Amino acid sequence: MHSAKLTMAKIFTVLILVCGLYSQMWAQENSPYSRYGLGDLTPNHNVLSRAMGGITAAIAENRSINFANPASLASIYSTIFDVGADIDYRILKSSNPAKKFTSANTYVSYLQLAFPLTTPKMAKKKMFWGMSLGLKPVTNINYKIQTEERLAGIDSIHTLYEGSGGINQAFLGTGFKYKNFSIGINGGYMFGNKNYSTIVSFVNDSVYYYTSNSANKTSIGGLFINAGMQYDIALSKDEKGNVNQNLKLGVYGNMQQNLRASSDKVRETILYDQNGAFVRVDSVFEENNVKGKIRYPATVGFGFSYQNLNWMIGADFEYGNWSNYRYYGQQDYVQDNWTIRAGAQFYPAKENTPVKKYFNFVKYRAGFYYGPDYINTGKTRPEYGVTIGAGLPLTSLKRISYNGEFVTLNTALEVGNRGNKQTNLRENIIRFSIGISMNARWFQKPKYN
Repeated sequence: MHSAKLTMAKIFTVLILVCGLYSQMWAQENSPYSRYGLGDLTPNHNVLSRAMGGITAAIAENRSINFANPASLASIYSTIFDVGADIDYRILKSSNPAKKFTSANTYVSYLQLAFPLTTPKMAKKKMFWGMSLGLKPVTNINYKIQTEERLAGIDSIHTLYEGSGGINQAFLGTGFKYKNFSIGINGGYMFGNKNYSTIVSFVNDSVYYYTSNSANKTSIGGLFINAGMQYDIALSKDEKGNVNQNLKLGVYGNMQQNLRASSDKVRETILYDQNGAFVRVDSVFEENNVKGKIRYPATVGFGFSYQNLNWMIGADFEYGNWSNYRYYGQQDYVQDNWTIRAGAQFYPAKENTPVKKYFNFVKYRAGFYYGPDYINTGKTRPEYGVTIGAGLPLTSLKRISYNGEFVTLNTALEVGNRGNKQTNLRENIIRFSIGISMNARWFQKPKYN
């Protein structure tokens, strides 16, 4: 008798490898606007959705994990391991002064595992249940800016603005479906830090001035929760009663929540040693472990998707109440923002398509998005982009057809822009994303009893 035993060693090997990559990949980008709020927002979508402009409210694929709307977890029918990574290339243009900067950034964008909890009795009653857990970044802070100016009577002044950090989420989610209605919830822990400093140096031929450093280091942590719903409307069925045209509606969001924070502040004079590191000369002011709160705003998204045997088309609207964001009770250069997203997927394969025609089994995707950036330093910056991508089966198509085993490579290419001619700083973004999802059979080791 042939059976299959899940090799946990294989699962843990993959988890340890990817977690190691997650901790070692670090941001090399230089994004000045990440100084404000909680930094640059990272995409809150898996790679499959990113290729379609980021639509996610009404997406429920059984071969990938939609962490933005936990209601979709009810559609998971086998254990899935899903990991995504981004290669981010940015061109920063300044109109005054006219300068151009480039930077690159590589990071793991999510790591997650999902599995079904549906029992045979539940399935007979048209009840389905799934669960997931994972880790992903929410924001990223990374900038380094130098300015030079002259002050009357002092000569030249050199200022270095530098910042690092970001927020991450470790989450656990579950989704439940009864007939056409699905509901889900995600909960977990948000953690990270926000570090920034300003170093000022005076350059004078006759008088020596110590360099000053003003630095703030803030550690952030707290529980979070978000939820979502989806509803299926069967538009038509085939002769066997299977749905071949479906309209899905979805909504997701989170309530406003407070995160705990602890901040260290220092104002000091410094000297640079022979290795380029600075040492303190004198402390002008220092205060450690200052407790406070960070108000994380409410967000909501809703949308629809239409799907038949070959096409999936959808659109989303997202809204973030960032004007309510507070850092130790203080406002920042942020504003309410919204984003419109739309996308489509084409799957050429039909029921009688031979498996040797590989590219007929590739899922082709495209989309776009548009909306104002949540950072506002005086002028609203538009944020927009176009996306393309594909879902490429890496497992033999025969094994997918007969054994249900699959390993899929999802890809997405995003060409975006932040700002316009009216804003001083304009960012062009080229982001290439790859995601690999594999079901439980990939981890199974054949065994004969």
